[in-house]
Amino acid sequence: MFELRLLTIFIAACITHNFVLTYFLGICPFIGVSKKTDAAIGMGLAVTFVMTLSASVTWCIYYFLLNRFGLPFLQYAAFIIVIASLVQIVEMFIKKTSPPLYRALGIYLPLITTNCAILGLTLFMVLREYSFLEAVVYGIGAGLGFTLALVIMAGIREELEFADIPESLKGASITLIIAGMLALAFMGFGGIISS
Repeated sequence: MFELRLLTIFIAACITHNFVLTYFLGICPFIGVSKKTDAAIGMGLAVTFVMTLSASVTWCIYYFLLNRFGLPFLQYAAFIIVIASLVQIVEMFIKKTSPPLYRALGIYLPLITTNCAILGLTLFMVLREYSFLEAVVYGIGAGLGFTLALVIMAGIREELEFADIPESLKGASITLIIAGMLALAFMGFGGIISS
């Protein structure tokens, strides 16, 4: 029964409650980095890593420190500090190991720090009172859902480079229309219930 709950949390975070296409969190990197598939995969994996670590670290901070000592009002500050620290680690790692990916991600890599999808993940996790394992699964599912949305959008945008699009729809217009259509497609999976 517990395994089914974990699977439900994972699928819901990845597909039916996708942070980008359902909650519209993390739109800035979604629109900005989804021009090329390689950059989208790199950004998605970086966000997945940060989401997973953020979920586990902030869960521990919330339940072992803030909640225990009656300081839950400090959760926003504590969560933002944890997220910013993890993003700095990821940024240094990518810069050292893959300079082309670091250049492709550009300004959007440091923007993971202010990515509201990651902060939303940590706040939803506390609000839904997930156990530690559920929080980690939720972080992985949310990160992979973010990656899925990013890669699908990048694939579509790469194909649109060869399409005959009216001048008035080129650029941000067609990107937002496609994002809306993707959101509608993901809503089709809405029969899956998460708790």
